[in-house]
Amino acid sequence: MTKLYLAIPCYNEEDVLWDSAEKLLNKYYDMMSAETISPDSKIVFIDDGSKDRTWDIIKDLHNQNAIFQGIKLSRNRGHQNALLAGLMTLRDKADAVISIDADLQDDINVFDEMVRHYENGCDVVYGVRSKRATDTFFKRFTAEAFYKILNRMGAKVIFNHADFRLMSRRALEAFSLYRETNIFLRGMVPLIGYKSEIVKYERSERLAGESKYPLKKMLSLAWEGITSLSIQPIRIITWLGLFIFLISLVMIIYSVISFFVGVAVSGWASTLCSIWALGGLQLLAIGIIGEYIGKIYLETKRRPRFIVDEYLDDESYSE
Repeated sequence: MTKLYLAIPCYNEEDVLWDSAEKLLNKYYDMMSAETISPDSKIVFIDDGSKDRTWDIIKDLHNQNAIFQGIKLSRNRGHQNALLAGLMTLRDKADAVISIDADLQDDINVFDEMVRHYENGCDVVYGVRSKRATDTFFKRFTAEAFYKILNRMGAKVIFNHADFRLMSRRALEAFSLYRETNIFLRGMVPLIGYKSEIVKYERSERLAGESKYPLKKMLSLAWEGITSLSIQPIRIITWLGLFIFLISLVMIIYSVISFFVGVAVSGWASTLCSIWALGGLQLLAIGIIGEYIGKIYLETKRRPRFIVDEYLDDESYSE
């Protein structure tokens, strides 16, 4: 039987944690009764420096039942690093690890299908939303644009897949070789290249609390994904620079011909527009290049991507 662990990043999730824990526990007991997973399987919450009672609840859950474990990070490191901390901490303990958000908007009933694909030889199983009927038009439009832009820019991601996936121990060992500081998991995992499969599900409404990915964070995540996995923005600048250079050659030829034929050239408006346009383009180009230089700077420091402050495992469980 598969020894399955869950890696669940949490940040200020006190409103949903008790309810989510109960649902996950019932699901695990059902899978254990059906002998789908091993009785040694665990549910692990990763506290990403929460400011509310999230860690206290995790400790209470752990003291009540050893199936619940907890990883406490030393400070808030963001969703991607918190999830990475869970995956890397658990990779030697489980046969496979499923990552899922604490609000359980992703369907836990597809765990069985994910495990079946794993047992049939898949190292990575992606949870993919079948539709976005519960989303507003704006949310649906921006989310779909998010995936399309990422793929166009060279960050190859699974469409409508976030961070709900199963990874085998073999896949996690391979993923541990990726040591970069700037991480974008949903774009990095496909780089492993092992056999994979997808399972489709319908995402439910959040029970309580607030979404941890409003528009601002989604845009930040998209930019992180593009600049972490692709140099396409710099290539766009190169081609744009070449295009403007060709236009400038045409304008020079036009100006010379106008001078010799005696045609008056109006100046102020066109000159001012050219200066502003080129100045803005140069600042944009410098900004994008600076973004990459900043990422290189952070990578060269080799700072730890996360620090585990406390780990509640079997040894710290007390009846």
